[in-house]
Amino acid sequence: MSITTDILRARAAGSFWLRLAALALPVLMIAPAFWNGYPLLQWDTGGYLARWYEGYLVPSRSTVFGLYLHYGEGFGFWINLAVQSLATLWLLQLTLRVLGLMQTFRFVAISMLLMLSTALPWLASMLLTDIFAGLSVLSLFLLIVGGSRISGVEKVSLFLFTAFAAATHSATLGVLFGLCVAGWMMRPLLGRRLPISGLAQASLTIVAGGLMLISANHALSGKWAWTPGGTGVAFGRMMQDGIVARFLNDHCPREKFKLCPYRNELPATADEFLWGHSMFNTLGRFEGLNDEMGAIVVQSLAEYPAWQAGAALRAMGQQLLHVATGEGASVWIPHTYGIIERYIPAQVAPMRAARQQNWGLDFEYVNWLHVPVALVSMFGLLALLGHALANRRLDDLTLLAATVTLALLGNAFICGVISGPHDRYGARMVWVATFVVLMALARALGDASKTR
Repeated sequence: MSITTDILRARAAGSFWLRLAALALPVLMIAPAFWNGYPLLQWDTGGYLARWYEGYLVPSRSTVFGLYLHYGEGFGFWINLAVQSLATLWLLQLTLRVLGLMQTFRFVAISMLLMLSTALPWLASMLLTDIFAGLSVLSLFLLIVGGSRISGVEKVSLFLFTAFAAATHSATLGVLFGLCVAGWMMRPLLGRRLPISGLAQASLTIVAGGLMLISANHALSGKWAWTPGGTGVAFGRMMQDGIVARFLNDHCPREKFKLCPYRNELPATADEFLWGHSMFNTLGRFEGLNDEMGAIVVQSLAEYPAWQAGAALRAMGQQLLHVATGEGASVWIPHTYGIIERYIPAQVAPMRAARQQNWGLDFEYVNWLHVPVALVSMFGLLALLGHALANRRLDDLTLLAATVTLALLGNAFICGVISGPHDRYGARMVWVATFVVLMALARALGDASKTR
């Protein structure tokens, strides 16, 4: 009788803590937004918000994500943060469950550590696509390896979530596509570890995400088109590396490019050229320069292959080290403010009252912890893979570590090479490495306790 009573008490206690975690963790996941008094904004947020109202396509601004934000306007965007918080916790616990590591205390402890030591809660609190970049890597992995360990409803939910995440940003779609390609290439070596059905479902999310984006673009702009801007962003990175100036100096004596008169006045950075007050504005921005920038990108790749390869490798390496939290959120962002004031006047008062809009947001002290944790986590991934290789251990946690490593490399390549290294691109992905390392530590501690 006493044994039964003890078991019931233990179950009741476990149920209590589970209910408490279910209530507290979603709130804590978006604690930065509650502290701020309003969802966090970033320089790019305004471009997404405007898609519903302006009805035309702009470079690198997904209409799918714009629609997602639009449907949260009536709730002050808090419903968007609720979705982001719940989706994050759902994927964290589902990953732990599929890998056989799910325990209430372990789930709560890992979640809290991620909130304290990584960019995760700041990403979940922000009206930006970045939260979906790292989460989509987890959802894609679970879709591939989950198999019989997840229900039909969970499979459908993972599929829809991954497709949506792919449609929110071209870089996210590129990373997911690369992971699917890597999975198919490794399938002959890993066999049943990578089920064909899982790989097929994961690959179809890329197709679904692409169709979702093209459909949304047509619905808002009347054009069956992909989101523009890829060549323009790549042009900015090449300009920053000095390649564009060299190209113009080599070609302007015999070819008439619009940029020729400005070839000795090009800004030092891509951000200053594309988003500052530069000749880019004078020459018609993307509409006026897109064809010329595309031609310069293509021709310079052919004419300076070694230079391009070296610049790409440097950019990729630098991007791996750019992992600080908060880029673009602690500065003055007049474009986003202007979009809210123009199209969503009901949100102006709470937006202006927030700490962020009153210079109360500073990530310097936060990054004293976040940056070292991020860098150590990446080294921890390599150590985990090296240990597994040395012991010829290929379990699901090792597969996840390999997946996240490939995702980090792919993200660094796509973002670093095309857009140039930015902390924002690293921070939105590297927290997943911390999650994997924490799971590995939790498993090791569990194994150690069993041997005592």
